[in-house]
Amino acid sequence: MSLGGHRIGILDYGTGNLRSVEKAFFHLGANVKIITSPDNLAEIDALVFPGQGTFDQCMQALEEKGFSVAIKEWIQLGKPFLGVCLGLQALFERSEEGQKLGLGILPGYVKKFSLKKKFKIPHMGWNAVEWGNLSANPITNGLDNGDQFYFVHSYHVVLEDDSLNTITSSYGYPFVSGILFDNCFATQFHPEKSQAKGLQIYRNFIEKVVADNSP
Repeated sequence: MSLGGHRIGILDYGTGNLRSVEKAFFHLGANVKIITSPDNLAEIDALVFPGQGTFDQCMQALEEKGFSVAIKEWIQLGKPFLGVCLGLQALFERSEEGQKLGLGILPGYVKKFSLKKKFKIPHMGWNAVEWGNLSANPITNGLDNGDQFYFVHSYHVVLEDDSLNTITSSYGYPFVSGILFDNCFATQFHPEKSQAKGLQIYRNFIEKVVADNSP
């Protein structure tokens, strides 16, 4: 199956760490387009939302560029979406990190880690992931419970919908490190910084996109 057969759009809203994500998809042979305007969404088959920075900074940039409504519509239509770090957090209603509202696609909020002194904030470095109900999903092909991925974050999501499929990790206490619903997959960790296992997630995402969009 060719990984370059479908067009993968990487969202550029002005503050995200998109170059390392772009490089990872190029490494896999994907057909990548940088998305700088909602008008560009008509040119792609799947949308990747890499996030870096503060919550308010991210939401302000999305609003100014017209992406807030466009992302909601994209996900509501069931089109393939992959969020990374803030690309996960922005899907929820609000964050303790700022004052702006999130996209509100999912019920819940973003909370700062509340940890004993021996745990440093931000949570930075390698940590294990447990796939839970996603262990048989195509997004986890070639991956196992306990695989290590790279994290850099001070906040984590708190779900208000128990029906969502989640993956989890632990740092002082268990937290949600990813979600999957419909064609939307998002992680708190950075696959593009997670070496072979991270590339496997991107490869699985591309192959799922190809399979879902093949005639």
